[in-house]
Amino acid sequence: MRDLVIVFGSSSVITNRHHYHRLCYAAAPEPNRKTKSISSFTKQLPHQQHSASPASLSSSANPLPSHFSDAVRWIPDGSVEYYADFASKLAEDGRIQDVALIAETLAAESGANVARFASMVDSDLLSKGISLNLRQGKIESVVYTLRRIEKVGIAPLDLVDESSVKLMRKQFRAMANSVQVEKAIDLMEILAGFRFKIKDLVDPFDVVKICVDISNPQLAIRYACLLPHTEILLCRIIHGFGKKGDMVSVMTAYEACKQILDTPNMYIYRTMIDVCGLCGDYVKSRYIYEDLLKENIKPNIYVMNSLMNVNSHDIEYTLKVYKNMQKLDVTADMTSYNILLKTCCLAGRVDLAQDIYKEAKRMESSGLLKLDAFTYCTIIKVFADAKMWKMALKVKDDMQSVGVTPNTHTWSSLISACANAGLVEQANHLFEEMLASGCEPNSQCFNILLHACVEACQYDRAFRLFQSWKENSDKEALFEDDIVSKGGIFSQNKLKNHGPGSLVNSNSTSPYIQASNRLFFKPTTATYNILLKACGTDYYRGKELMDEMKSLGLAPNQITWSTLIDICGGSGDVEGAVRILRIMHSAGTRPDVVAYTTAIKICAENKSLKLAFSLFEEMRRYQIKPNWVTYNTLLKARSKYGSLLEVRQCLAIYQDMRKAGYKPNDHFLKELIEEWCEGVIQENSQSRDKTSDEEGTNLGRPVSLLIEKVAAHMQERTAGNLAIDLQGLTKVEARLVVLAVLRMIKEDYMRGDIVTDDMVIIIGTGEANTESGKQEIGVKDALVKLLNDELSLVVLPAGQRHVLEIKQDAGCVDDADQDPEHAPEDTKSIVGISSSRRPVILERLMVTKASLHQWLQRRK
Repeated sequence: MRDLVIVFGSSSVITNRHHYHRLCYAAAPEPNRKTKSISSFTKQLPHQQHSASPASLSSSANPLPSHFSDAVRWIPDGSVEYYADFASKLAEDGRIQDVALIAETLAAESGANVARFASMVDSDLLSKGISLNLRQGKIESVVYTLRRIEKVGIAPLDLVDESSVKLMRKQFRAMANSVQVEKAIDLMEILAGFRFKIKDLVDPFDVVKICVDISNPQLAIRYACLLPHTEILLCRIIHGFGKKGDMVSVMTAYEACKQILDTPNMYIYRTMIDVCGLCGDYVKSRYIYEDLLKENIKPNIYVMNSLMNVNSHDIEYTLKVYKNMQKLDVTADMTSYNILLKTCCLAGRVDLAQDIYKEAKRMESSGLLKLDAFTYCTIIKVFADAKMWKMALKVKDDMQSVGVTPNTHTWSSLISACANAGLVEQANHLFEEMLASGCEPNSQCFNILLHACVEACQYDRAFRLFQSWKENSDKEALFEDDIVSKGGIFSQNKLKNHGPGSLVNSNSTSPYIQASNRLFFKPTTATYNILLKACGTDYYRGKELMDEMKSLGLAPNQITWSTLIDICGGSGDVEGAVRILRIMHSAGTRPDVVAYTTAIKICAENKSLKLAFSLFEEMRRYQIKPNWVTYNTLLKARSKYGSLLEVRQCLAIYQDMRKAGYKPNDHFLKELIEEWCEGVIQENSQSRDKTSDEEGTNLGRPVSLLIEKVAAHMQERTAGNLAIDLQGLTKVEARLVVLAVLRMIKEDYMRGDIVTDDMVIIIGTGEANTESGKQEIGVKDALVKLLNDELSLVVLPAGQRHVLEIKQDAGCVDDADQDPEHAPEDTKSIVGISSSRRPVILERLMVTKASLHQWLQRRK
């Protein structure tokens, strides 16, 4: 009879160690006891994921007392067969972590027996245990266990069968599609160490997309390095972050590429340049190209084409790259010429486009190139934008002569060329020719033809065309439904076989239907926007069009609403136009600068100036930047100024316009301000004549200087600070500034503000014998005459105030900066002898407070 071992807590011992591996199963015939015996032993085994360190072993005689002290007494000289057989049974039970623990214990106790242990463990049972864990979703435990047993000589690849791979693939895909993507990549890095085929687990592009979505370029790069075609994934990473607009992550991936790859990869350089175009950082694309040249790396044609395409808005740089391409002996292809033509189109260089087109044709005749439809379409667009419709038609003949069939885009460009030139009949003829050739028009073709009619003011024709296209499309749809209901088959091949414009039903006796009845027309939002312009001032017709487009599921955009506002305002309905602007808000479409400017223009044309300025303030509250038309509309809204508030409003708009970089009409605004200023004087007509006579002497001077001077005084109340600086102004300009301040004082006085001080007028600092001094004397005389004779104000010399003109090389103490009359004695001596600092005399006039009171009461 075989030995029987019963575990009694911590006092149990194992006897006859050479036969222990059979005892649990031979002594207990019941399956329950077999399972219980194994469980009694394995329950004490810790579930560790990492290898046990030999340093943790207390002694060689009892290497793992912490694991087995409460269950069994470890026998260090047990046979390898025993441990291998016991580990196999544990693996069958799914306890693969305990198998790894036994292997690590043997490795720590006797490294020589590890190889025998690895060869004697039943790999089928171990594979079965791995599969069992994977079915339980323990992918992380399986991977870490495989790493542990790999260290003791058991090959992990031999333990993962096809069914286990399928289970791993399912769990890795679930992890990659969640927040656990980083953990998934950690596990895949471990598997990659076993030479496991990582690409079979998940779709690489899905992992890259998730890394891009969570903005983690380092994680994406780690994953890319696990796969054989790393450079392809690196390009995908760069492009993904580029589409997202994350240039920082793009540069991180790009720098990693240069460190990972041993040789320059043109595909990565090309992708990087394309991404610079996506992010709008064309300067960075130039740096990449220059770095290649510095490293003596010759770019290929694809890199050069991408560089020219990204910089196509800069014709000089694009031509420079093209010339450099010839120096590097990189042969231009058809894409190169297409990009050059595109660049000429953007720059409006028709002459250069013609030269490039001739060069491309010459190379085609030599057999070096084959011009494609894109080339012809681009050159046609160049001529179309320049309204050179005859040249565009000639290009069409050229392409047909070499056997290139015009496509839809080519026909659209041809129709656009005639439409831009106002040739509605020619555009319509091309449209019919397009239908006859069997080319299906798209919505753009229809829209171009409608736009041509609207631009030529043929509104009724535009509506007739639109209605006929809709009716023919409806008939065509009914006809197709009839074919299906009768068992017929609609075939484009049969259509082509029966000639252009035919629609054939195999059961029908009709040979074909005319081309005019074969229009598959689907209106777009742009279609209705064009038709709205044809409504003129008929608001109700425009409203019907908007309701119709909504019924078709088309959402009105900002152009639609702006056009409807203009239609309503054209009939003089200001309140209706503003109401549409409010409805636009409530409908969920944010009004843009065009919508607000349209409403402001309507208000200005109908003399609702208060409402116009309130709309202007409203658009600024919504942080909508005004454009040149907005500013100009408001500045021209008034034919004259009636109050200080109005002047301040327009001067504020004028200053905002200049700060925004727009050039206002200075002369127009000057005339309005001049008229408002001269209103201070009773004899308005005489004063206007005087200033008009003198104005001829100021030709060539910037009018903006005068307006800025006026604006500086108008934007602040002068009741408490009556100092007017006229330095640098001519007689006419000085007169206007003084009159502007007087009118502002008058209006403030009428609101209750009392003048509390004399008004000081600073004339200038020039000397009498200089040109500027002579001008200042003329200004002084003109102002005295104005204030004394015309306005009856008391004007007195305010004295000569001495100030110090500080030179750049001066190095004096702060006490010298004050008036020399009140400066210390040592400072006066410095002023007298130093060439770097000299006193400057300010000529000033003073209008007495008493005379201002009398003038205000007299004119109240």
